[in-house]
Amino acid sequence: MNSAFKFPRLQSSCLPDAAANARIHGKIEGGNARARSLCFGFFSCALIACFALCNGCQTAPPSQVAERGGTSTTVYLTQGDVVKLLFPGSPELNQSQKVQTDGKINLPMIGQVQAAGRSIASLQAELSARYKSQLQNTEVVVSLDSSIIPVVISGAVTTPGKREFDRPTTVFQAIMEAGGANQFGNLKNVHLIRTINGQQVTSTLNLQPTLEGRTTNAVYVKNGDIIYVPESMF
Repeated sequence: MNSAFKFPRLQSSCLPDAAANARIHGKIEGGNARARSLCFGFFSCALIACFALCNGCQTAPPSQVAERGGTSTTVYLTQGDVVKLLFPGSPELNQSQKVQTDGKINLPMIGQVQAAGRSIASLQAELSARYKSQLQNTEVVVSLDSSIIPVVISGAVTTPGKREFDRPTTVFQAIMEAGGANQFGNLKNVHLIRTINGQQVTSTLNLQPTLEGRTTNAVYVKNGDIIYVPESMF
C-alpha cells in the first residue's frame, strides 16, 4: 500500500493565470494613473487660484500706481517768472520775457498778454492764435527759463516775512534765510502749510537733527508755501 500523501490538484479557477494577473495589474495601474491625474489637476487648480489671489493682493490701487508713475504736476506761471519764447519761423523774434507785477508780458506786434496764473501750454496756444494774422509760421515754443518761488516765513524766526527764491530751496534753508529760529523758536515742530488742489495741507517737520548736523531728508519749498516756526513750550 502506497502511504504517500498526495495534495489535491488545484483548479485553474482558484489561482489566476498570467493573463489574469496582467489584467488585474493593468486595472490597478490604470486606477492609480487616474488618481494621480485627478490629484495633479486639483493641485494645479489650487496653485493657480493661490497665485491669482497673491497677485491681486500685491497689486497697488490705481491711485498709488499713478503716484509711483510720477505723473507730472502742471506748472503755472507767476509774477517774476522768466519765460523763453522761440519763433521757429521768425528767429529774429526770439526773446526772454519776465512776467511783470501785473501778471502780463509785452510782446512785439500783439502787445500785452496775460501770463500769470496760466500753464505753459495755455500761454503757448494763445500766442500761436494771436500771431496767426501776423506771421506765416505761427508756431511759438514757450519754456520756463527761471522761476521765482515766493514763500512766507513766520513765527519765532529772527526776521519773519516774505522771501522769494529763484533756485531749489529747502525748508531749512528758507528758515536760515529768515535769520533762523530766534531764542524761543522750536525747530522740532515746524509747520509747512501748502495749498494742494485748493486745500491747505499742513505737515509737521522736525528740523532739529538738521541743525545738529545729522543726515535728514531734504524737503523743498514750493510756490506759495507758508513756513511757521512755533515757540517752544519750555
